[in-house]
Formats: sequence, C-alpha cells, structure tokens
Amino acid sequence: MRIPLSWLREYAQVPAGATAEDVMADLVKVGLEEEDVHRPTDELTGPIVVGEVLSLEKEPQKNGKTINWCQVRVVPEGQEQTLTGDGIDPSGVQGIVCGAHNFEVGDKVVVTLPGAVLPGDFRISPRKTYGHVSAGMIASVRELGLGEEHDGIMVLSDFGLDAEPGTDVFELFALNDEAAEINVTPDRGYCFSIRGVAREYALATRTEYVDPVSRVEVAEPTGEGYPVRLEDQAPIYGVPGCDRFVARKVTGIDPTRPTPQWMASRLRLAGMRSISLVVDISNYVMLELGQPLHFYDAEKLRGPIVVRRADAGEKLTTLDDKERALSAEDLLITDDRGAIGLAGVMGGAETEVDSSTTSVLVESAHFDAVSMGRTRRRHKLPSEASKRNERGVDFALAPVAAQRAIDLLVELAGGTAETEVTDAQQAPDAVVIDLPDGFAARLIGIDYTREQERSALAGIGAEVEEYDGGLRVTAPTWRPDLTIPEDLVEEIARLVGYDQIPATLPVAPPGRGLTRAQQQRRRAVQGLADAGLTEVLNYPFVSTAQNNLFGTAEEGQKVAAVQLANPISSEFGYLRRSLLPGLLEAAKRNHARGFRDLALYEAGLVFEPGEQLGSAVLPPLGAKPADEVLDELYAGIPNQPWHVGAVLTGREAQPAAGFAPRVWEWSDALGAARTVAELLGVDLLVAQGQHQAFHPGRTARLELRNGALVGFAGELHPHLLKEQDLPERTAAFELNLEAVMEAAADVIVAQPISTFPVSTQDVALVVAADTVADEVLQTLREGAGELLEDVHLFDVYSGTGIEDGKKSLAFGLRFRAEDRTLTADEASAARESAVRLAAERHGAVQR
Repeated sequence: MRIPLSWLREYAQVPAGATAEDVMADLVKVGLEEEDVHRPTDELTGPIVVGEVLSLEKEPQKNGKTINWCQVRVVPEGQEQTLTGDGIDPSGVQGIVCGAHNFEVGDKVVVTLPGAVLPGDFRISPRKTYGHVSAGMIASVRELGLGEEHDGIMVLSDFGLDAEPGTDVFELFALNDEAAEINVTPDRGYCFSIRGVAREYALATRTEYVDPVSRVEVAEPTGEGYPVRLEDQAPIYGVPGCDRFVARKVTGIDPTRPTPQWMASRLRLAGMRSISLVVDISNYVMLELGQPLHFYDAEKLRGPIVVRRADAGEKLTTLDDKERALSAEDLLITDDRGAIGLAGVMGGAETEVDSSTTSVLVESAHFDAVSMGRTRRRHKLPSEASKRNERGVDFALAPVAAQRAIDLLVELAGGTAETEVTDAQQAPDAVVIDLPDGFAARLIGIDYTREQERSALAGIGAEVEEYDGGLRVTAPTWRPDLTIPEDLVEEIARLVGYDQIPATLPVAPPGRGLTRAQQQRRRAVQGLADAGLTEVLNYPFVSTAQNNLFGTAEEGQKVAAVQLANPISSEFGYLRRSLLPGLLEAAKRNHARGFRDLALYEAGLVFEPGEQLGSAVLPPLGAKPADEVLDELYAGIPNQPWHVGAVLTGREAQPAAGFAPRVWEWSDALGAARTVAELLGVDLLVAQGQHQAFHPGRTARLELRNGALVGFAGELHPHLLKEQDLPERTAAFELNLEAVMEAAADVIVAQPISTFPVSTQDVALVVAADTVADEVLQTLREGAGELLEDVHLFDVYSGTGIEDGKKSLAFGLRFRAEDRTLTADEASAARESAVRLAAERHGAVQR
C-alpha cells in the first residue's frame, strides 16, 4: 500500500518536514512493514514549466516526416526570464522543434527547459536538429513519467487546467509530494486505506486522528431505491456471501469532464493510473476509506440486482474482456439477463461505465472474505477490490463509501444524486471478547496496568467496559481479525510498545522437549551433513512417470498416487512416492549451472494413498465436527512416512596438486545409507537387489533383521542418467526412515573403547560367483565371536588362479579384548572359527 504524504496529512498530524522514511519509521513501531519510498523528483528534476505556444510552423522533411518549429513563451507576458544557463533565452521565448501534432497556437503545454532531467536519465540540452537549434522539449505524459499515454504532447486544457506561462510544473502536478510504501499483512486489511494507516500513525505517534468517516453526511435509506435482493441463503463457507448491499444512483453526469489534477496526482502516487473521472472517483474512495466500490452504467441494467451463487454452466465476460466459466461457488451480481459481475472481484463488460455514461448506479457492498479469496484464486484474477475484500472490509463502511462517491460525482462530474437509497443488509452480531485481568501479563511477560490495556484497546476503536475480573471488549467493525483474547493481547503488546517486552526467554517447563522420533530424525540428517553431504528441500510435486519409475522396484507397474486438485503445473500434478525425483531435478539444475561435484540429500515425507482418499463430507466452519466426521476425514488422509535419500555425482572433492579425487560410486551411496542406520543403532542387511531406476548389477537391497525391505542403494540406471543429462556414474540411495526409526532400540549404548592393542589378520575365501559378499561378511562376524572388533571387505577377485564360476573375497579382521592384550594364537583361533562357519554356510575355501 502506497501512502501519499499529502493525503495522510489530511487525517493525521504528520509534521510538515517529515519524509516518507520518517513516516515508515513510525509505522514500524505498530507492526507495519516498510517496503519502499516513491518520489517523482528522484527521476524528474530541473526547470520544467508551463509554456504558451506563440507560433507553429509546419516544415515537411525529406524523410516524409513533418515537424513543427515552435516559439513558446515560458515566462509571464511582459516579464524577463530569471533562469540562466546554456540554452535559456533571456527573452523568455524558447525555439523548440516538436514532432507531435495534437496542439496549436495558444495552447498551454509542459516545457522541459535545458538542464532538466527526465525519467531514464534523459537530459535536456540545446541541440541542432532539422535545421534549427531546439532549446528544450514540449513533453508528453509518458516522457514526464505521469502515465503511459504517448499519443501526443500534454495540453493542459485536456486535463482541465489553465496556468500562467512559467508556472512550476512540479507544483502544478504535485510532483513534490512523496509516498511511503508499506507491506500489509493478511490480518491487517484495514490498512489498505488512508483511513486505516492514518489511525495507525496516530497510535504510533500518540497524536490526534481525524476519521474520514466523520466528514461524510450519510443519507438515510428510503427503501425505494434501486431494487436489490440477497439470495445467498445457503452459505457455502458458513456465512452469507453478501450481508450488505448499498445502491445509490446519480444521473446527469458529464462524461467529458477531466479528472482534477489533485485527484490524478494522488492516484498516480498511490500506484494507480488515472483512467476517467468516474472510474477515478471509484478508485479514490477505495484508497481513502478501504471500501471497494463498483459503478454500473445505470442505463445498461436490466431489472433488479440479485446477489446469488452461479448456476451450472453459467459464463461471464469480465471487464478485461475474458469469458470465464463460472463455478457453483462463485458469488455473482446479476440482473434479468444473468451475471453482470463477479462479486467483490471484477465487474462484467455488459454494464461497464464508458465515455458515453451519464447515469451511474453505485454499488458499495460487504462480502464474505473466504468466498472472495477463493473466487479470486479460482479465476486467477487479482484486483485491488479483491485484495481488500478477501482480507475483510468494515461492515459499517458501505453507506459511508457510497455517500462519499456520490458527493464526488455531484461535485466533480456535475451529476444529480437521487434521494432514494437502497440498503439491503443482514447485520452480523457484534464480537464481544472478555479479557481477564492478568491474561496479557501471562502471555507477554509484562505486568500491564488495566489503564494501559483500556487505553490501547480504545485506541484501535474498540468499546471497552469493565467487569468484575477484567475488561469486556466489543471489537470495532473494521477489525474482523479480533475474535479471541489472544488477539487483544497482541494489540496491547504492539501499542504499548514491542520495545517494552523483556528479551529474556521463559524457562521451559520440565519434561518437554523433542520427541523420540524428532531426536532420531535430527540425528540422521545431522549425520549426513557431518559426512559432507548438502541438504536440499524440494517440491513434493511430481509427474505420473516419475512416481511409476521411483515408487516401485518392478518395471511396468503403475503406482497409486495422490492427485492434486489445483497443481502449480499440470505436468507435476501428483504428490511424490519417492524423494529421488526431486533430488535428481536439483542435481540436474546444478549441473546446468556448472556445479558438477554434488552430494545432495533430503529428508521428507512421501505420500502413500490407502483405499480411501479424501472425504465426501466437508464439515461446516465455526463448530467442531462430530467424532464420526473426524474419523471419516482422518481415514481419507494418505499415509505419510518419512524417507531419507541422497544423490551423488562427480567427484568426492576438488582436485589439487598431487591429489586426484575419487569419483562417487555405488559403495558411497551404500555407505551413506549405512551411516543413517548406524546413527539410529540399526543393522542393515545388504543383498543384491533389482530396481527399475537403478543399475542392474550395482544395486543393493536394504533390509532390516526381520526381512522387511526399507530401501535401495547403488548407481542409477544408465538410460535414466542419459535422459537426465547426468554423469554415467551417479549414485543414490533412499531409505524408509520411519521404518528404520521404529526398528531402532529405545536406548543406544555406546561401546567402550579398549586401550589394549589390536591384532589384525586377513583371510581370502573362494566362494561361488553369485554369493553375496555381505552375507559372507556377516557369517565371519558371527563365527569370530566376541574378540572380533571389526571386519571389512577389501578385495574381490576372479580370473587367473580362480576356477570358473568362483570368486575370491578378501576380508580384513581386527581383534581386540577389553581386558588384556591378545596373543597371536587367540586371534588365529577366532579367525579359524570364522572360516569354518563360512565353509559350512557358503562352501567357502580358504586360498
């Protein structure tokens, strides 16, 4: 929201010398966020004055263009020029070449004299062109940065202006004004108006505030105005879509009258372009009071106005000339012909106000915020009106805004207001909140006095009464966000001052902290980060093909997935069954930007739909659903287990002098998966695996001791990597983290580190070529007994010296006792025991 300071000063006591930065610094104190400062003079400087065209000579050129050689008076007649500088004529008459043809002798125009600078750093200086020295420029609206029109130069009479030559254009068009731009949070919709911001500024500076509403004398409703019916009798979102509709009529409007410059200047500085007088009045009142209005050409209406929900198959062409298919949830403004507007969002083209409009019906209505927000998102139709309506507008403001618009139409457009007033309404109940004594202190940590609480709440416009034990507060109609005591406490805290809140953290109550599952997840993801991997967070939206490829190991199977009702992209319209699609997209994006050595991991939810998905019953708002309704809702929620996965591409480190880094491979992915399991105290069983997304011969199947499959690790399939334009040796793993956490012991006991020396021995075993090395390793661990501290595979060999169909597995064994130094005989005996068990189970023969 942009706030022109001159406008703000009408209702708040802003010091004459205050800048936009000063205003924003005060507004920050009451919780509004500063965004930007807008000053026309930042891009527009120098001598820019009103000029009178004294003569105009048309000179055809060889290129087919005709230029005008003009003599323009830029000082009052009979006076000398007081400005000096290169190109400034002391006589006060400038010779200027102009290519536009929409002006004539005697017209008053805007002249940028030598030394001026226009937007885009366009500097004006005398220059020779078309055989003349042009000492200045006659400017257009766009060249001055006042709008987008560029059909010709700016003639003052077209804007309803007349000024003496030499008049400073900065003063004439209020270009010395400035605007402070603030960010309005969703719960502070009343600050989308000068009225709301002025109130907040007065609260921040402890100064007086004048409510614009107090300056408007509202005509009483007569019941004989334009007929209006509210027929949203079966509210979809718990409340009526429209509970107030004020209609007023103005006739005899002169559509040719220009918008007054003071209004156009304020609209422009507030971020809205001037369109026509009638439309500008609508926008001006909306910005001033915060109430969106809609003007209908009264002569184009057919019968009474009816506010209702859309019928099946109904369509509407909106003001942007787009035909829109309507939903049964859309709230419409209709007449006898059908829909003439999307209520609170955008009007229809059939009743649009245009240059021939002489009679206007003013609509000032109050709509349900939820309904407005959903309609706006459904039709992807943001507007200034919907921005305010979906955040909540003051119910009591509708007749005031209508009257303010009527007054301006009469004053500026020459119209005549009809005395009849329509005010169809279903007034909501006042919101009354009890604030017990000490409640604010318990939440904030400050012992607020009752007077501090009363003063703060009265300052926002609430009615405050005392009762035995606290304050009874009636929320103002412009604050629909105030519904519970905590909302009142927030107002007290910000108005008394956030700087008064102590910086000490409260002591956490005993017995509370991270749950077991939270601790396990943190341990797992921190372990991967400590191992050198980088965490990423990806969107959970994937395509059908991605779910079918990564969601199951078997090729050709279709995977059940949760489909999104309103996806960001139609290509990615499902929730993920695996983390790997997102990780591959992240790797691919980094590769495209030159980052090729990657080790990325993610921990997140995947979505597994059950037999039931969703619920046929949508419970109403404002009341707790019955237990059976809640059971139905919970039954429709898909299972969402935590997974952890990683993708590794390129090299494990950057090359350096004397160091050639190793390329990531399947064993690194397997090692990362084992790291996660070991941190949780779980032993993973590793076996040869098959998965359609992984390399046929470099895939490990990861199981728990009970045989439950929890994931895969290895290198990805070459065909997939080629499609994704990734290195041919890209490794990955994915684990069902939730299943691993459930298998973990409640307490992980760290093994003591022995201070006695180790005894190391190696063994090479010849086994069948299809024997899984990890199974042999687990057998050696079991057969060696308690003295074995570690065993690892360090070589696999087949070829000369090894018969066909066999392979040699070489293991390193490390023995150590906790209470003594082992003898060589003890270590050898443990090794022989391990070898005997391997021979029994796998037919292993020692080389």
